[in-house]
Amino acid sequence: MPRLPLVPLSEFPPGLRAVTERGRSSGMLSTTAPVQVWAHRPEVAAAWLQALEQLHTHGLLGARLRELVRLKIASITNCQACRLARKSDTVTEADLANLADLACLAPDSDRFSPPERAALRYAQLFADDYTAIDDTVYAELARWFSVPEVVELNLFCALMLAGGRMTYVQQAYEEAGTT
Repeated sequence: MPRLPLVPLSEFPPGLRAVTERGRSSGMLSTTAPVQVWAHRPEVAAAWLQALEQLHTHGLLGARLRELVRLKIASITNCQACRLARKSDTVTEADLANLADLACLAPDSDRFSPPERAALRYAQLFADDYTAIDDTVYAELARWFSVPEVVELNLFCALMLAGGRMTYVQQAYEEAGTT
């Protein structure tokens, strides 16, 4: 049960309702429960969703990479809604099973592509040990990504980490009949 009351979707102001509907129809949102908590501050909730929408619909990083990074961070934040949602069919059950195996992120692993490994290592550190991110980590990212792509990866990791932790601590999970 959510720790804060959910605002009914019917009570959303038009701007928040529109971005929530677009998020549901595009697959960006798999549940509205967290948004229904954030809706107590509708302008801020809409701005958050608009940032996610930009990355989701106009992002430089591919859907598979975003999904792998999102799920890697979800495994760290322990966000139930994040872990269960699937936003790209390009990530397989085998991929999911291997996300927890840090050996799959080693440079000599063939489980993920080199850019995926670099992004997943970065996401792991970003969410779990951010003080270990150093020039070497950024040099590895630079081998595979442009500066705008690295900036986008940073923004995406930040939004996924914060969103997952907010959803977890608020226990803003969908219950039967809440959406």
